[in-house]
Amino acid sequence: MRAYLLIPLLSLSLLVSACSKSSTGTGDANGLSENSLGENYDNRFGSGSIPTAEGEGMFRDVHFDYDSAQISDEARQSIEYNVEVLRSNPAANLVLEGHCDARGTAEYNMALGNERARSVLQVLQSLGVSPDRLKTISYGEEVPLDPAQDDVAFAKNRRVHFAPTNG
Repeated sequence: MRAYLLIPLLSLSLLVSACSKSSTGTGDANGLSENSLGENYDNRFGSGSIPTAEGEGMFRDVHFDYDSAQISDEARQSIEYNVEVLRSNPAANLVLEGHCDARGTAEYNMALGNERARSVLQVLQSLGVSPDRLKTISYGEEVPLDPAQDDVAFAKNRRVHFAPTNG
């Protein structure tokens, strides 16, 4: 019985391996190839639908004041920096992940995370980024960058994270 299960699993792994090796993975020196994007995505999500928290990579996170989705001057500078990275990587697509600190109800934080992601999306579009390259999602308070319960941690967690995706 185990042999019947093993054969399809081996076949599937060979197929996946062959597909990933056949892709040339066009990208640039910043590492935004199809292969690296796929690996990054798999590492963050594993087999679930909620990612592990991830700090800044090639994109800057956009941070927010408490109970706000307003784009500050500092937040706008981070968005403008990210637009330049996107212009240098025309094949890159992003998921804008809205995050909150642990204060407030789960429902409220999901809505606020969504509002934050939508605020960043609007600025990106006003700066010429195609909406076809962008998706938004809210994780509310569910994926804290810093799990501590103090003002420093709360400030880190109030963010929109730019997550490159391969699709």
